Amino acid sequence: MSATTAVTAVESAHALIDQARRVYADQPRTRAQLDECAARLGEPLRVALAGSLKAGKSTLLNSLVGQDIAPTDATECTRVVTWYRNGTTPQVTATAENGAEFNVPVTRRDGRLTFDLGEYTADSVDRIDVDWPSSALARTTIIDTPGTSSLSTEVSARTWDMLVPDGGAPGADAVVYLLRALNASDMQFLGKIADHVGGESGPLGVIGVLSRADEVGAGRLDALSSAKDVAARFAEELERTGLCQSVVPVAGLLALAARTMRQSEFAAFSALAQVSSEDLSLALLSADRFARQDSPLPVDAAMRAQLADRFGLFGIRLAVTSIKLGATDSPSLAAELLERSGLDELRQVIDVQFGQRADQLKSHTALVTLGRILEADPSEEGDLIAAEAQRLLADVHGFHELRLLGRLRSVHTDLPPDDLAQLQRLIGGYGIRASDRLGCEPEESPEVQRARATAAVRRWRELSRHPLFDRFTSRACLVAARSAEGVLAEIVPE
Repeated sequence: MSATTAVTAVESAHALIDQARRVYADQPRTRAQLDECAARLGEPLRVALAGSLKAGKSTLLNSLVGQDIAPTDATECTRVVTWYRNGTTPQVTATAENGAEFNVPVTRRDGRLTFDLGEYTADSVDRIDVDWPSSALARTTIIDTPGTSSLSTEVSARTWDMLVPDGGAPGADAVVYLLRALNASDMQFLGKIADHVGGESGPLGVIGVLSRADEVGAGRLDALSSAKDVAARFAEELERTGLCQSVVPVAGLLALAARTMRQSEFAAFSALAQVSSEDLSLALLSADRFARQDSPLPVDAAMRAQLADRFGLFGIRLAVTSIKLGATDSPSLAAELLERSGLDELRQVIDVQFGQRADQLKSHTALVTLGRILEADPSEEGDLIAAEAQRLLADVHGFHELRLLGRLRSVHTDLPPDDLAQLQRLIGGYGIRASDRLGCEPEESPEVQRARATAAVRRWRELSRHPLFDRFTSRACLVAARSAEGVLAEIVPE
C-alpha cells in the first residue's frame, strides 16, 4: 500500500521486537540480536549487488554512486563482501575472520582504485566496510558481493551466506542481480533467493540488470538496441519462473564515465568529431589500434588510451556521434551519454521497486529475522510472538502487493491487457503515490482523485466476483480493490 501502510508495518514490527526484548531481557545473546533487529529498521535500505564473476557489479556501483569508490580490478578485495555506507569522511575498514578490525589503505594502481589488504588475504577477511560521503548512500546501503560463479566455492558461498545465512538475519533487504547471459547458475541462484527470501510467493525485492550492455552488440552504435532485445528475452524467461521483477539493460562503464566526464575528454571527443567517419571507424576496430602511438588521429595517445579505458569503444562512437548531432558542451554530452547508458531507467526502477517501498522491505526483513531469532531460542511467550510475526508477514497489504507484482509476471490472468496494466499501476507497479496508482496528474484536486479511487474500489470489487475468472485473477482483483481503498483513505478532502 502507500506510506500509511508502510508506517503501520514498521510500527508493528517495532512493537513485536520490543515485546520480544522484554521477554528475553535476561538472555544477553538473544537480547543483543533483538536490539540489532530493531536498530536495522531505522537504517537505510540495504541493496545487494549480486551476479556472476566479471558481471560488472563494482562498475555499476560506482555509476550509481557517481564516484569511483569501488575497486573494479580482480584483486583480493573484490573477493570479499563489501558494504558501502554514507559517512562524514572516507574510511575503509576490514574485519578479519577472528573478529579483529584494521584500517585499509586506499591506493591507485595504473589509475584504478584498489583497497590494499596488506598481509591479509581474502580468505582471512570476513568483510570490508566503506564509509564514504555520498548523497546516493544516504538512503541506501549498497553491498558489493563476490561473483556467484567464482572458481572458488568458498568465495561464491560468501555471497549466499550474506543474503540468506542459516538461521540468521538476511543481510540485504533487496537484490539487484547482474546478468550477462541467462545460464543455469544464474537461474539456480535466483531460484534459491526466491525460495528463501520470498517463500512460495517469490522474492519481495529482486530486479535484474543486463550488465555491460554495450558489449552485446560488439560496441556498435546500435548495441543498446540489441541489448534491449536481449533483456526483453531474459525478462520473458524470468517472468515465467517468477524469479525477478524486471530486467534493465545498463552500460555501467559508460554511465560512470558520463557522470564523471572531464572537460579535457569533451575537447578530445570534439577533435575526433572532425575526423572522417571512415578513418575513425578504422581506428576504432580495437582499443589497441585506437590507442596506438603512431595513429594520425588529432588526439594524443595518452588521452586516447584514457578514453578507451573509461568510455569503451561504444562510448567513444556514441560521444562523437552525439557531438556531430548537436551536443555543444560537456554537460549536454554527459547527459546524452547517461541517458543512453540505461542508468537513469535503472535508477527509476530501483526507486519504484525499492526506494518507495523501503519501509515495507525493511519491515519484511525485520519480521523474518525476528522469527528466526525466536526459533533459535524457543519459549512459550516467544512462540506466540513468532506466530504474530508470521501473521503480519501474511496479512500486511504492502507485502501482498509486492508478491502479486512478482507473480503477475509469471502467472496468467483472465484480465485483458489494458485491465492488467491498470491493476499493476493500482498496486504500485509504477510508484506508490496516489497519483501514480490512479494514473492521474499530481496536481489534480483531491475531489477528482477521490472520485477516481472510489470508482476503482467499486470496479475491482466487482471484478473480484466475476464468475468466469479463475481463483488467482479474482484474488488479484481483490488486492487491487484493497489498494484502491488505501488510496481513498490517504486522500484528504479539501
